[in-house]
Amino acid sequence: MNRPILYSFRRCPYAIRGRLAIAQSGIEVELREIVLRDKPEHMLEISPKGTVPVLLLPDGTVIDESLDIMHWALDQNDSEAWLDADSNQIDQLIKENDHNFKSWLDKYKYSDRHPEHSQSYYRNKCELWLVQLEKLLQQHGGSLLENGKSLADYALLPFIRQFAHVDLVWFNSTDYPYLQKWLEEFKESELFLRVMKKYKPWKELQELIVFPE
Repeated sequence: MNRPILYSFRRCPYAIRGRLAIAQSGIEVELREIVLRDKPEHMLEISPKGTVPVLLLPDGTVIDESLDIMHWALDQNDSEAWLDADSNQIDQLIKENDHNFKSWLDKYKYSDRHPEHSQSYYRNKCELWLVQLEKLLQQHGGSLLENGKSLADYALLPFIRQFAHVDLVWFNSTDYPYLQKWLEEFKESELFLRVMKKYKPWKELQELIVFPE
């Protein structure tokens, strides 16, 4: 195995995270796009929890947390200085996003599975986080922290994108101009378009896909 193997699912925000950092670092991996209802046996063997992304290194090391994959890639090549911001601030933002906001986001997106409250109730809970992000983006001129976009921006953007696309008409009508611009610039970026290219699901005999192309 000459290249690391990355098991991924195109729309998963955690997997998008991992692909963003790998693409930015320029490290080549073998990409294996999975189908969530039919997960490859090999992926489950190396990471029994069955979630993406999963990165298998040539030496047999398995990295199956999205932030760990981001750090692995950027530790090798961080040409855009994503790691140069205050690490404590980065960690605090990602922790709040992953532990609080993501819980409300899941209930908002799948509100039919959580009938104890209305969808608008869950959306209002999500908005508490959006308000905080809007203030940070306004304060720092379009990035979450000082001196331009950092790991925090790219770790959070896939989740804000997921939130926005639950009801994009509503999101675009809200009074979050900095957040809307931040997300739109991300979605139009060359980096995002590279990591969101569609691939057929991986099978044992399928032609190898090298990512990034």
